[in-house]
Amino acid sequence: MGTPFGQRLRDLRKRRGLSQRELAEASGVSLSLIRKLEQGDRSATRLETARRLAVTLHVPTTCLVTDSPDEDQAPGGQWDAVGDAVTGASPPQGEPDEPPPTVPGARNALEAAVPLFSGDRYAELTTVLPPLIRDIDTVAATGPDGRALRARLMHLTGWLLTQNRQYQAAEAALTRSLKEAPDQLHAAAVISTRCWLLLRQGKLAAARQLAAHWADTTEPRLSRARPAELSAWGWLLLRLSAASVRDNRPDEADQALRLAQSAAVAMGGEFAPGKDFLRVFGPVTVALKRAENAMVADRPDAVLALARRMPTHGLRPTSNNRNRHLLDVAEAHVRSRQYTEAVDVLQGIQAVAPQWLANQRYARDILGHVIDKRRTLTPDMRVLADAIGVPL
Repeated sequence: MGTPFGQRLRDLRKRRGLSQRELAEASGVSLSLIRKLEQGDRSATRLETARRLAVTLHVPTTCLVTDSPDEDQAPGGQWDAVGDAVTGASPPQGEPDEPPPTVPGARNALEAAVPLFSGDRYAELTTVLPPLIRDIDTVAATGPDGRALRARLMHLTGWLLTQNRQYQAAEAALTRSLKEAPDQLHAAAVISTRCWLLLRQGKLAAARQLAAHWADTTEPRLSRARPAELSAWGWLLLRLSAASVRDNRPDEADQALRLAQSAAVAMGGEFAPGKDFLRVFGPVTVALKRAENAMVADRPDAVLALARRMPTHGLRPTSNNRNRHLLDVAEAHVRSRQYTEAVDVLQGIQAVAPQWLANQRYARDILGHVIDKRRTLTPDMRVLADAIGVPL
């Protein structure tokens, strides 16, 4: 099972000649949390917190977390049927006189479901996805067109399951999509999502190595690269940057971000190859990730400065990239003791993406910090706390 997080933390702290209190003061991590981690009362902590400890101890974050997840895998519950369909545990069903699904029919059904994915409509997807996966599994046996449909659906499903912390089922879906990838650009998009899955599991070294390898493999000639090629390469660089900054490798993170910026400039604007919302890439996307890196690096002032110049109004209200950025903005407000502004940001996300926000542990942490600092809560704060599951 490896060495527990708390023991690694204690060993590194002692090697640096620091007391628990000195580590707390230098890192900004609470003394009580450090004590709980070292005593084994807490088995792990959020990746951003681990990074702050690693920076103070002058080691890569992976020296602390190894494979400890950023967020625990959520209980299956509502996603069990989707996971069963992905793994083939629930075989196709139908009436004897019912005609089998066709490629055109399955394609139309998949296109009708895409807005559910892009709109984070989880409740509807738990109902729609299992039969859709089974139908497309059936048409995949008829030829390459059916297999291409399955590759796309498995990518979407792997992304969705990663978002909802169903990591084992997500890995199965992404593996199936990669196996049937119709071209290298589809494969690169799947790899980008797999890197995100690894990041959410805290597997920083694996994410960094995978992103670096594929970024090298897919690097285009900027002078004549197509938008689809720039998007694929740019996203892999963003994953590389995200893994590097979390692993306390700021120079590598900055270099990857600079290369991603060059791809975004060549792109000329935000563009979604094949109208695939998972592949949207351009200067705004890179700017969002630059702000995310600044938050990971504990620079709330930089996050707020970047946010003031961020043209997020051009993004879909339900865009995960937009709303993930707004969570960073809310956290930056909290760290700047601007609690009312933080709540306003959370309420704005709640208004347009309630199902997404309710699934974000980051949001619960942010509001929890606000509640800890406020003597009295407004009715709006209480409603928000109920919506995202923060105990009062």
